[in-house]
Amino acid sequence: MLSELLQGTDTGGFLIVQDNISHSGRPLLKSFISAALNRDEDVHVLAFEASEEELKDGLQGLPCQRLHIHNAYIDPLGWTAHPAFTVQQFCFEELTQLAKQTSQPKPATLVIDSLSWILRHLNPPHVCKTLQQLRKGGAVRAIIGLLHADMHQRGTVGSICHLATSVIAVSPGMKADEAVAKTTKRAKSGKVTQDEEIFRINEDLTVVVLNKTSHPGPKQTDQEEPEMDPTANLTFNLRLSDTEREAKEKLALPFVFSKEKKMALLQSGPGSGRILYEPDANDDYDQEDPDDDLDV
Repeated sequence: MLSELLQGTDTGGFLIVQDNISHSGRPLLKSFISAALNRDEDVHVLAFEASEEELKDGLQGLPCQRLHIHNAYIDPLGWTAHPAFTVQQFCFEELTQLAKQTSQPKPATLVIDSLSWILRHLNPPHVCKTLQQLRKGGAVRAIIGLLHADMHQRGTVGSICHLATSVIAVSPGMKADEAVAKTTKRAKSGKVTQDEEIFRINEDLTVVVLNKTSHPGPKQTDQEEPEMDPTANLTFNLRLSDTEREAKEKLALPFVFSKEKKMALLQSGPGSGRILYEPDANDDYDQEDPDDDLDV
C-alpha cells in the first residue's frame, strides 16, 4: 500500500505521515516530494521545521524548478519587517492564492512540514477547517502533512487524522536503515484498509518495501481440554434419581390446598357459628361522624 500511495493516484487526497520521538517521518515526507516531482507536478512546501537546504538535500537531479519552498523556518511568526511566510498565512484564501502561482494549469501538491508546528500556534478547529476547505476547493491536487503524534493530545491527533484519506504511522524497524509503516487508507465509499510494511529509503529518496509484517494469531491447542465438573468432588449429591424425583412430585406441600380441602373449609356444617354484634346505649356511635369519640 505504501508504494501505491507514493504513485499519487488519488486526487483530492489528504495524507498524513505520523511520527514520534523514536522515529522521524521527514525522510518519508521527502520521498513523497521526490515522487511528485518525478511525475512533473508542481510542489509547494510550507517549511516551518526544516530549512530550505535540508529539504532540498537528496533532491538533486530532479526538476527542482517545480519545487516551491515557502520558507517559514527563518521567521515563522513574522517578527521581521519582510517575512517570507508566517503561520498567520495558513488560511484558505492565502494558500489558494499561493498554490495558483505555478507555471502549470493543473493543481499542485501541497506539503506541510509540519502540521504540529502550526497546531502549536493556531487552534485545531481553524486548522481542520482550512484543511477541509483546501481539499474541497480544488486549488491543490493533494495535501501531504507531517504530524508529530506525541506532541499533542489524543483528541487533537484524532481530529486531524479523521480528515485524512490516508495515515502512515512510522516507527523504527529491527535494523538501523529500516522502518515500519502502519498505513490506514479510507476509500471514498467509506471502506477502511489497513496494512503494515517494512521499508527502507535509499539515498535518492526512493522507497523500497521489503516485506509485510505478520501478526500471529492466538495459539490453538490441538486437543481441547475437557470441561471440569464443579460438582464432581462434593460430599453431597445435587442430582435426584428417577425414584426421588417421582416421590418429590407426589409430595403434598403444606401451603398448597387441594380442591377437596378448599371445599371443606368453605362449606358451613353443624357446629359452625356466627358472631353478632349489637351496640348498647353506652356505645356513642354517630353514623354521620364515626370518629366523633376520638379526641382529634
